[in-house]
Amino acid sequence: MLAAVDHVQLAAPPGSEDALRAYYADVLGMTEIPKPPVLAARGGCWFQAGAVQLHLGIETDFRPAKKAHPGLRVTEIEAYAARLTALGAQVTWDDNLPGHLRFYSEDPVGNRLEFLQPR
Repeated sequence: MLAAVDHVQLAAPPGSEDALRAYYADVLGMTEIPKPPVLAARGGCWFQAGAVQLHLGIETDFRPAKKAHPGLRVTEIEAYAARLTALGAQVTWDDNLPGHLRFYSEDPVGNRLEFLQPR
């Protein structure tokens, strides 16, 4: 039986780890967590905020998905969007989900991220 989502894996191109760290840690406010040594040898990086984990794995022929994305629940969404904007991240608001405030952003390699808060 399913109990919870353990993590979400996103792909990234080789050599993008520093840009990913700048976005996920500095802009989104997540903490980088160590990868097990056998997995660290493959490159990429992992991040956590509370119970949310995002894993960025290296993919040689990387192309960002245009539609697929993690949906990340946030609190104080307006302040969080202002933080992202102030730190140079694009924020695109979308009011098409009834009962929610939400916006989209992209990481430095083009992965789409959805941020939402129930009204």
